[in-house]
Amino acid sequence: MTEKNNANIGFEKQIWDAACVLWGHIPAAEYRKVIVGLIFLRYISSSFERRYQELVSDGDGFENDRDAYTMENVFFVPQVARWSTVSAAAHTPEIGNVIDNAMRAIEKENISLKNVLPKNYASPDLDKRVLGDVVDLFTNMNMGSTEDSKDLLGRTYEYCIAQFAAYEGVKGGEFYTPASVVKTLVSVLKPFNNCRVYDPCCGSGGMFVQSAKFIQAHSGNRGNISVYGQESNADTWKMAKMNMAIRGIDADFGPYQADTFFNDLHPTLKADFIMANPPFNLSNWGQDKLLDDVRWKYGIPPAGNANFAWIQHMIHHLAPNGKIGLVLANGALSTQTSGEGEIRKKIIEDDLIEGIVAMPTQLFYSVTIPVTLWFISKNKEQKCRTLFVDARNMGHMVDRKHRDFSDEDIKKIADTFTAFQNGKEEDIKGFCAVASTADIVKQDYILTPGRYVGIEEQKDDGEPFDEKMTRLTSELSEMFEKSHELEDKIRKNLKAIGYDI
Repeated sequence: MTEKNNANIGFEKQIWDAACVLWGHIPAAEYRKVIVGLIFLRYISSSFERRYQELVSDGDGFENDRDAYTMENVFFVPQVARWSTVSAAAHTPEIGNVIDNAMRAIEKENISLKNVLPKNYASPDLDKRVLGDVVDLFTNMNMGSTEDSKDLLGRTYEYCIAQFAAYEGVKGGEFYTPASVVKTLVSVLKPFNNCRVYDPCCGSGGMFVQSAKFIQAHSGNRGNISVYGQESNADTWKMAKMNMAIRGIDADFGPYQADTFFNDLHPTLKADFIMANPPFNLSNWGQDKLLDDVRWKYGIPPAGNANFAWIQHMIHHLAPNGKIGLVLANGALSTQTSGEGEIRKKIIEDDLIEGIVAMPTQLFYSVTIPVTLWFISKNKEQKCRTLFVDARNMGHMVDRKHRDFSDEDIKKIADTFTAFQNGKEEDIKGFCAVASTADIVKQDYILTPGRYVGIEEQKDDGEPFDEKMTRLTSELSEMFEKSHELEDKIRKNLKAIGYDI
């Protein structure tokens, strides 16, 4: 039986595989929009149809009353946009126009989606026969077999976004942070009801989805969070808007996409929780035009790397008791160049660093470099103390290229933070340790977890040292002999074809 994990789940993969029928029949740049748009259309139509049947069964005549849908957080879908209309036209030359008209009708009914939905299905570049086949595949999927059918296509949406990230390589990282990374951030931060959650580089909005899931799972209402985000890429901004709509999350992403440094769309926001995966080591971010910016409380970030610009932007937007969880490339832990070391020093001296988690490689689809999770708090439970966690050996390989965390891995890290915050932590060699600010000063304000947690203690296997060394040196001698034999054979083979070494 295949292990269920955050990167490979059943029904979602069926839809992804079905959608890949389009592969090769459409320009790569348009592929993502086409599939995401169809998932969105199918989802809101399915939700509408369920609610419609409920209202018909009630017999009160409210099945065409828009308020009867919106009160249940369900889109009202006009007849022209319902999946029954789309599926009936699947094998006609007009299928592209039918889908485009459906998207326009939904935007007209839901002002928050104006100019957001893709309307490229009538394009002559898209083979209408193939498009019809994909519509059939979506139509024939059995969507009533899961326990939580309401969230079924939402999960599918998330899964497909992950696959686009995998297929699109570095570009994919612009809009997707692996679910296990987001879940770790959320599980440590523990957002609560009636909180403000902010992501200044929100991609497709995964931080908000997991925050809503966490609150709902802990007996809260997923609608009781205020969500604020910003995204500079136009297509990704639209994807985030659709993702929130599909999940029933009311979000303020501003009226358009915008660069967070140059056009902060939430200038007065003070957030309870900030979660972000900013672009790693972003260069040429415009430092020369922002030298006097109020956000640079701890120093002007260098022009060649925006890591500490992102950190200071988030601290600036933090409420008095607010917390930050963000993903950064490892260089930010120890760099001393271009004033970064001095900025890090001032942040540490201000007692803002609550915890640092070193993550394993290969978690991300877009990069293989190791990353670190930073947890920053305005009002730490444990003053002048910082938790360091070395999670580099955690997780398991999903395939040859990608690693994933299990729910148990995530819980272990979150529980370690909870124990620390409650003053009940226990240092574990090679995994976690608590350091005082004075300890960090002795390490020149370097935050690399390995400096603090040490090396895991090795279990004694009971073999006496002298016997072990005799055995190991004997085995090494045998390996040397075999190595020499192979070397002689290679020399002879090369000499036989005229290459004497």
